[in-house]
Amino acid sequence: MIILGIDPGTARIGYAIVNKNSGGVDLLGYGCLELKSQTQIERLKNISDSIAELISEYHPEILAIEKLFFTKNAKTAFAVSEARGVIINAANSLNLKISEFTPLEVKIAVTGYGKAEKQQVQKMVCNILKLKKVPRPDDAADAIAIALAACYTNPKLKYG
Repeated sequence: MIILGIDPGTARIGYAIVNKNSGGVDLLGYGCLELKSQTQIERLKNISDSIAELISEYHPEILAIEKLFFTKNAKTAFAVSEARGVIINAANSLNLKISEFTPLEVKIAVTGYGKAEKQQVQKMVCNILKLKKVPRPDDAADAIAIALAACYTNPKLKYG
């Protein structure tokens, strides 16, 4: 089963595509959508178009996306919420199942420890996927962890 993991943001959105199969999990691709120096309206359109392109290219069955957790900057929270809405709408319009994960849930799924540091999560991502180095930038590595959370928290996922 192919899963598209998304780490939403305002200027950069991390994405990862993994395939859960009977032999484990394979990383099919990852990267970031760079959205700097655009208005919010332009960003939202580009996000929608880019997510649709990723779905068209990889044909995932599930979108795994991080839930928001902001305590200080409401302006950023609103912008990221708009981006999440566009991403979820794009996935819905193409009939993907959607799984949402808090940062705590991602850490537990990948490391077994909800208070794991970012470096611990990245090390486990490398161990799970047999990568020699941590994927960069961090947003892409976070998206990989989110996709892995979908793999490990839903035992009913069928193999692709």
